[in-house]
Amino acid sequence: MKNVRRILSLLLCLAVLSSTLMLSSCMYLLSGERDSDYVTRAELEQMLDGALSGDVTVEGGDNYDITIEGADRTIAAASKSLLSAVSVICSFEVASTGFGSTQTTQAYSAGSGVIYKLDKEQGDAYVITNYHVVYNHQAMTSNKISDNISLYLYGMENAKYAIPATYVGGSMQYDLAVLKIDDKRILAESNAMAATFADSNDVAVLDTAIAVGNPESEGISATVGYVNVDSEYVTLNFTETTGSTEVELRVMRIDTAVNSGNSGGGLYNSVGELIGIVNAKMTDSENIGYAIPSNIVKYVAENILYYCDGKTAETPYRALVGITVTADESYTAVDTETGSIHKREDVIVDSVSAGAVAEGTLQKGDIIKEITIDGTAYEVTRMFHVVDSMLNARAGSEVSFKILREGVETSVSLTIPEGALTKWR
Repeated sequence: MKNVRRILSLLLCLAVLSSTLMLSSCMYLLSGERDSDYVTRAELEQMLDGALSGDVTVEGGDNYDITIEGADRTIAAASKSLLSAVSVICSFEVASTGFGSTQTTQAYSAGSGVIYKLDKEQGDAYVITNYHVVYNHQAMTSNKISDNISLYLYGMENAKYAIPATYVGGSMQYDLAVLKIDDKRILAESNAMAATFADSNDVAVLDTAIAVGNPESEGISATVGYVNVDSEYVTLNFTETTGSTEVELRVMRIDTAVNSGNSGGGLYNSVGELIGIVNAKMTDSENIGYAIPSNIVKYVAENILYYCDGKTAETPYRALVGITVTADESYTAVDTETGSIHKREDVIVDSVSAGAVAEGTLQKGDIIKEITIDGTAYEVTRMFHVVDSMLNARAGSEVSFKILREGVETSVSLTIPEGALTKWR
């Protein structure tokens, strides 16, 4: 049975600003001046190379990558991470009622984002952030999403370098959203780069966790800590016009310092690879924060791009095959190369719904070892691997399950019909 931990005093890491507060707390972000906003490629390599006692390799053309090797890597990893970070500023027109009349006022939010895909030549990019950064339940837009979103690259947090972005789609259930940048010279001429994703299933307790974001809307900065719990569940409350919605999220727990405005920012490992998106912190405890694992982030982002980019839909879809699973024979496994410890469990089919897609294919008692979706295999050693992997299934996808049935290993397959897709708002 999964461990569901209810967080009663959870603070979403979002700076919600009135127009007055915006001027006092974000003056540096919106109107501060820099002596130099651009860094040459040679300066970038020198900056990174001087950050550690090891090797830094910068490879590729405009869409370059940075490889970090050496014992003292934290500073260089943070430097690499900063190049994929953005500050996110949203404004909302909201209706307020007072003195017997309704008035329109401006509200603002400040958060962070991560560059997910980047075409430097065209000046195009997709950016991932938290849904709650771009959402306001009082907004006058039909979807309650900001229609005035500006992004700022690291070192260019100045009003003249504001990059307009549009909303592609998002999910309250996953607290993730994707933004789009089209044909922007500022992006094309910058040293921005897309984040390199790590496999969050490989994250272990006390792995390095570098948070890069826009705390208190004072501009992009970095803090470092460790992963404390690799996977657990927390409950968030989203305020809506009709009440509130409880959202249960699977997250990593970290002791890295995060504050209001870090929401949507990246969490990186010791070589600058993305392991999560910061989305919350505990308000009554010091340095207990939470991040959505990078695998969920990537799966949801790809889902949003598939169903929403250039289309009328704004939410992802998840394929439901009609099974419930439970865990048995829980144990720990030691990685002999790194010495890290990972939880493992046998994932067993507990029930198959009548009339469901999986009826006649999977059976109660089957132990799921692997799921292959359209040729890509996903190992199943935790219950959440089943749920996460199905985010990659589309209508028409071929899904194969490697299972143990009564002690015999076999494979069974099914095809996802259109009717098995559920909108995941």
